[in-house]
Amino acid sequence: MKISIVVTQEEHYTYAQEICDTIESSALLRGTGIAKRTPEYIQKKMANGDAVIALNGEKFAGFCYIESWEHGKFVAHSGLIVHPDFRKLGLAKKIKTKVFEYSLKKYPGAKVFGITTGLAVMKINSDLGYKPVPYSELTSDPTFWAGCQTCTNFEILKSKDYKMCLCTGMLYDPNEKPKNPPRHPFNEAVLSRLKKIKQALFLDKILAFNFLS
Repeated sequence: MKISIVVTQEEHYTYAQEICDTIESSALLRGTGIAKRTPEYIQKKMANGDAVIALNGEKFAGFCYIESWEHGKFVAHSGLIVHPDFRKLGLAKKIKTKVFEYSLKKYPGAKVFGITTGLAVMKINSDLGYKPVPYSELTSDPTFWAGCQTCTNFEILKSKDYKMCLCTGMLYDPNEKPKNPPRHPFNEAVLSRLKKIKQALFLDKILAFNFLS
């Protein structure tokens, strides 16, 4: 099986609907919150060269796109997805690595960040040099946070004044000097426990608020 990962072009527009469907179905299967995308938005990213796509011949295998904030001061990767037919092959890490390296070239000096509830994505980010950070270290651009409105956890984020949610914030600062061994070793047990604590605290408060109202 030969899978190529390339920067998107106009010829990839036809995959936009399948990408959106795959992202949404994956989120529903995992029971996680996710900001919805439209085919038009995906095509816009493709047109700007702000996305990479993985293809097995002409068959869609995976995707991820780039967003920039505060005039290129911050960069985020969103919509990372692998088609069900190509999972458990390590493709997600290859796509993430490709879009990460591409981002550093296209947006030199930008801090690369993300928010996620997925431990697998946290592991990939950690291997690339990201570190867990409070939301205060991420972009303050309201447009970024507005993108969370279609997420099922948005009420939690809003109730915390956009300072905390079930997602974990992670940041890569290219100005930090690299260290060996990796700067921020990934501890799945610790992050898994943190995620469960956050879920218990936030969801209990939301349920109490709904009951009282």
